[in-house]
Amino acid sequence: MLTQPLLDKLTRLRLGALRVALEEQLQSTQYADLPFEDRLGLLIDRECTQRDNNRLKRRLKTAKLPIPATIEDLNISASRGLDRRLILHLAQGDWIRQHLNILVLGPTGVGKTFLSSALAHAACRCDFTVRYYRTSRLLHQLSLAHADGSYPELLHALARTQLLVFDDWLRDPLGRSQSQDLLEILDDRYGQRSTLVATQVPVADWHIRFPDPTLGDAILDRLIHNAYRLNLEGESRRKTDSPLPMPTT
Repeated sequence: MLTQPLLDKLTRLRLGALRVALEEQLQSTQYADLPFEDRLGLLIDRECTQRDNNRLKRRLKTAKLPIPATIEDLNISASRGLDRRLILHLAQGDWIRQHLNILVLGPTGVGKTFLSSALAHAACRCDFTVRYYRTSRLLHQLSLAHADGSYPELLHALARTQLLVFDDWLRDPLGRSQSQDLLEILDDRYGQRSTLVATQVPVADWHIRFPDPTLGDAILDRLIHNAYRLNLEGESRRKTDSPLPMPTT
């Protein structure tokens, strides 16, 4: 078979990476002595790697993470309240396969969003669907969805997402309608999907953020009892990473 028709067929089959790899083999003498199976294996590996990379890019684009953080970027140390073995275990994604949750807790500036983004990035690497939200913006989006009739569609999209990330969870007290919206979301996800929340509000204070104790109980019951808790400690990163010189005495 002539080379160009073969390359054209690979393009039509959407095997672009395999085509590029084949052209490289045809133009180089270093592959000439390799057995057919080895050369074919190299071609298939190139195509698989390219498809994996493209899939990860799509996952990350859909996730809309606020920070391009990865597990490799994390400062995992006991001084920050993090257990290295636990973080590396969570990065493998088993907690999502088991439909568990994560609570990222700690004061302002200690890196909750960074850690949440790194764990979400790891989930994308494991080929899970992920979506990040600031809680206040999601609640506003839900309010608009009620008004324009797209609420069921939005709920369905949230329910299908394998990992939802809620940042700034319960930063502000909630109204009854907002509480009901959160209950709808978490009820759909309980035992079926995973949720990660990041917040500076201690878990002991969550209950008072809800206007109705019954709604609060229902929401917390679906979120905290099957969740890992990551309690971040230390100084604010915004303070320690500031480019301003420290004052001298």
